[in-house]
Amino acid sequence: MYKPTRFFLAALLSCSLLFLGGCGPKQVAPYSGGGGAGVDESANARMGNITEEMGPSVEGLDATGQGGAGSFGSGADQQSDAYKREHGRSSPEFKPIYFDYDQSSIRGDQIPTMEFNGSYLRNNPSARVLIEGNTDDRGTNEYNLALGERRAASAKKYLIQFGIEEGRIRTVSYGEERPLFTGTTEDDFAHNRRDDFILE
Repeated sequence: MYKPTRFFLAALLSCSLLFLGGCGPKQVAPYSGGGGAGVDESANARMGNITEEMGPSVEGLDATGQGGAGSFGSGADQQSDAYKREHGRSSPEFKPIYFDYDQSSIRGDQIPTMEFNGSYLRNNPSARVLIEGNTDDRGTNEYNLALGERRAASAKKYLIQFGIEEGRIRTVSYGEERPLFTGTTEDDFAHNRRDDFILE
């Protein structure tokens, strides 16, 4: 009888901490673009090797040190709204895909982008990708995290059906926590409802 009581109290304490942890104020990380200047190495070790934080790889640079043909980093202002609308937080090798409100299925107009991303992975068999699911800020935190995960899982499933090995694809959901745009227009919401593709 003593062990079940101890187990119950430990479970109750764990649930309470999880509940209270989710009740704090939201902190939204600002858009960091693709610049690697001033990257904290200890933070990088905790977060993994994400191209967004480190900038384009040396292979993506031409002789002048600028992005080569097809590179998204060739002189583009990565903090501009136009750049964020087109590229999201995706690595230069990939393009983001966008979703309808409260939906996780890949829209027909996003299929060419998925094929573009899949072709890169097919042509670079050692490349690995992290798919980041994002939502707009309508709905609860918990609901949006689940929706972001479903969105990332949809893209992963598509890539697997395209012929990419499952072991080369990871997913994560940020829900509403990493918006590109903090406004409340439908355009802002539409560009926050996306999957980003990060080369690992």
